[in-house]
Amino acid sequence: MVTKVPPRPATPRRIASRRLPRLLLAAGVAATTLLAVPQVTAPPAHAADGDAKGGGTTLTVAVSQSVDSLSPFLAQKLVSTSIHRLAYEYLTNYDAKDAKPIPGLATEWTPSADKLTWTYTIRKDSKWSDGKQATAEDAAWTFNKMMTDENAATANGSFTANFKKVTAPDPQTLVIELKKPQATMTALDVPIVPKHVWEKVGDFSKFNNDQQFPIVGNGPFVITDFKVDQYIKMKPNKSFWRGAPKFDELVFKYYKDGDAAVAALQKGEVSFVSNLTPAQAAALKTMKNIKVNDAPGRRFFAIATNPGARSKDGKTFGNGHPALLDPAVRKALFLAVDRTTIVDKVFQGHAVEGEGYIPPRFDTYFWKPAAEQKLGYDPAKAAQLLDQAGYKKNGAGKRVGKDGKPLDFRILCHATDPNDKAIGKYLQEWWGELGIGLKVECLDNVGDPWTKGDYDLAFDGWSVNPDPDYVLSIHTCGTLPATPKDTGATDNFICDPQFDTLYAQQAVEYDAAKRADLVKRMQSRLYDTGYMNIMAYPNALEAYRTDQIKSITTMPEAAGNLWGQDGYWSWWSAAPAASSAGSESGSDGGSSTGVIVGIGAAVVVVVGFGIFLGMRRRSTADDRE
Repeated sequence: MVTKVPPRPATPRRIASRRLPRLLLAAGVAATTLLAVPQVTAPPAHAADGDAKGGGTTLTVAVSQSVDSLSPFLAQKLVSTSIHRLAYEYLTNYDAKDAKPIPGLATEWTPSADKLTWTYTIRKDSKWSDGKQATAEDAAWTFNKMMTDENAATANGSFTANFKKVTAPDPQTLVIELKKPQATMTALDVPIVPKHVWEKVGDFSKFNNDQQFPIVGNGPFVITDFKVDQYIKMKPNKSFWRGAPKFDELVFKYYKDGDAAVAALQKGEVSFVSNLTPAQAAALKTMKNIKVNDAPGRRFFAIATNPGARSKDGKTFGNGHPALLDPAVRKALFLAVDRTTIVDKVFQGHAVEGEGYIPPRFDTYFWKPAAEQKLGYDPAKAAQLLDQAGYKKNGAGKRVGKDGKPLDFRILCHATDPNDKAIGKYLQEWWGELGIGLKVECLDNVGDPWTKGDYDLAFDGWSVNPDPDYVLSIHTCGTLPATPKDTGATDNFICDPQFDTLYAQQAVEYDAAKRADLVKRMQSRLYDTGYMNIMAYPNALEAYRTDQIKSITTMPEAAGNLWGQDGYWSWWSAAPAASSAGSESGSDGGSSTGVIVGIGAAVVVVVGFGIFLGMRRRSTADDRE
């Protein structure tokens, strides 16, 4: 995304998944849970704003995020990268059961003894939607373009930065030679594009792939239409090697307002809504034909601090507050945030208190600060730290900086995200008691001031992938923009040599335990610098209509999410309520269709009303993968 995802991923991948940027998910799940689903005849297909007319089943997904680009080389937001997972194959995919690498476009892969050369066997049964065969040449061209054109490396350049040479000696063989070992070779989250289409593109920095439809791809769906901030339409790829999706059409419909999306779900105008608030989820749980999915999420919710926006050429830019360059100030702000209150009062318990950068769902890489390292809620200690650092209160009770001016900060807030607004009010109270002012600037598009460095603090968040490389890479010096006029893959301009050293070490470490230790040390370093304050890991809180969707796959299978998956399992597997077609399981190592979630007609769950819930960053809460 900003991800910048993905500023990097993103899903920047602004996240997500990038995509936000993904390898060993230790989900710790075993059994598939089956709940009875009422056999209800599906209502007529909806045709809101651009849907196909006539018969057939349509799965309509409400989204709250604007598409940043339909070009896989530029897209970093979660909604965009999620669509690309549906439209293009990657070399490998992630098993819906446990997120372990399984075949995608490649059926198998073999490293050389020194692990500097990787050979992938490309499947023979994958075709582009225009009928041409997908081959190793397409993959080689995709990677070589990213290696030779910096604009083509905007979204996913971290994956190919270590590539030395990529060749396709024959249509079914792809060979990647590395400069040094690379731990992400079974988690290269790069959409492979058709060479015969993309080699005609000129300027990759400006080509958004949104003028000619249908868009040629080889994933389970084909993009057939797109209207900015209205909808994206997709049709099943009938020749998809794993089997065609079961719905006749998939529509992602944009809603700026979450309440409007929920109302559309209640009326049957959409089939699925994500990013519910606790109050919305509680209300929906009492309604007929609606299933609420509440599962541990793959996101974190954080405060990002502007460390002094800069570019690779050494120039600084933006108008970030200079006091935030002082570690004492950042630490004091950290100490004056009550994460327990945020989880209990804002997320209404539908979240876990934040600590490390990687959510607890990924237990291989999850990190917690030691007792002596942890910065718990301690406003008295925060005040003492500011006093010792020379930021005294004046007669009016305001903290005064070393320049004699009051400490007044700004924080970027997504206008459509109730979490940002609610937490912003708490921060104003908590930091106000310290004598620090805070202006909460809620905007429809926070991306513009963010990339310009025109902010002090910002509400941030990313969807983390099974392999953490991408979401860690967005804080390395190499992702800074080349010049102040450029857009880099950085999240919030962090450039720390110690962090970079650890990143380089984990990137070449094939030993899983040793790599996990390095990733945890990176999180420890990020925690100590105070540039990122992880406040919470929100649950995936989402809902769908059981009279439109008979069955659908969560990831992971037990207690997993539907929106923003690391694979394409949810929408590929979704079966219409009126359909008698059975679930299909993927070949080549994929697990079964996954958990089939539904709700019996007689089951009613009542939950007390809550207040707010949301998810990630940039132009919306879902900004990055």
